[in-house]
Amino acid sequence: MHEDAPVLNATKRERIGSRYARRDREAGRLPAIVYGHKVEPVAVSLDAHATLLLLHKGEKVFQLHLEGGSESEFVLVKDLQYDYLGTNIVHCDLERVDLDERIHIKVPVHFIGESNCKGLKSAGTTLMHPMSELDLECAVTNLPDFLEVDITNLEVGGTIHAKDVQLPKETMRLLSDPDGVVAHIVAHGGSDADGDEAGSVDGQAAPEVLSEKKGDADGDD
Repeated sequence: MHEDAPVLNATKRERIGSRYARRDREAGRLPAIVYGHKVEPVAVSLDAHATLLLLHKGEKVFQLHLEGGSESEFVLVKDLQYDYLGTNIVHCDLERVDLDERIHIKVPVHFIGESNCKGLKSAGTTLMHPMSELDLECAVTNLPDFLEVDITNLEVGGTIHAKDVQLPKETMRLLSDPDGVVAHIVAHGGSDADGDEAGSVDGQAAPEVLSEKKGDADGDD
């Protein structure tokens, strides 16, 4: 992430609340809140189509240009709110950042080698991964999209802890519990999975790689 980060053009929202946020969405706008750096939060709206395209591409840092303003500022996507079905993004939280600062962020874990995993070749085994994301501290310019964890050689009873996950850069720091379990293969009788085939069980659903939610200034959703 650097100074050629994608640009988001924002319009200040004069009226806030669920009713007005719904009207914005019906007009093709995405309600958002911008906060941070000891500056008052600002309720804005973004072009929904353009913004969602960038978000679905995995972009996290943007240059935000507020209509009527003379300068852009860098913002980080901190939280995305979804509709009741959990499919459509209905609100976005953006935090002001400097490109040279270090931030805390949640990064999803992607497993590789699952199809050839030694432990999963035995019938009645299950891959448990209770931690689907890890908390990291890193520079804004080094935000990883995900962390790869190779489980090819993981045996039945084997465990990969957070501290075993290799971070992309030495300057990154793990904030999650280092002894937290990222992956563990169990035989039936030691898990809640049913059936005779090997499988995989998520500990939690984590569609987004984002840090803890800040207070939403307008309570849209």
